[in-house]
Amino acid sequence: MVELPNGDFAVTMAKLLFLAAYQKPLYEELAAASSDDPELAAIAAKAVKESAYHLDHAALWTVRLGDGTEESHRRMQNAVDEIWPYTHELFESHPDWLSTVDEVLRESTLERPADGWRPTGGRDGVHTEHLSRLLAEMQVLHRAHPGVTW
Repeated sequence: MVELPNGDFAVTMAKLLFLAAYQKPLYEELAAASSDDPELAAIAAKAVKESAYHLDHAALWTVRLGDGTEESHRRMQNAVDEIWPYTHELFESHPDWLSTVDEVLRESTLERPADGWRPTGGRDGVHTEHLSRLLAEMQVLHRAHPGVTW
């Protein structure tokens, strides 16, 4: 899901909503478990705040678009439909993210897509062609200046 192009703003917000709804409870869990390590606890506390901000931002935009004009509703629903199949493999180990997503979709008058086709193989290294483009872009500095440190 992360490797897919953002497309229009609705796709970007759908991706952010799904990811932030998944990450927030994981960071809260990490913050609670890291009380013995002050440095890790501080990092986890910051991650909790950041993920809460991202979830709030994505939820607000999802509601604005979903419950807005006919055009914005159509675009947001299309974005949710497009990204939905890619959420399963990523989030199947922590299904509790779904209640957060369902609440936002309900408030934004959007429908959760039916489960159907879903890509597999991501955990085994099978990805879309979009990942190779992302990797090439992220590695350009290292490849242009091998061995550099800063």
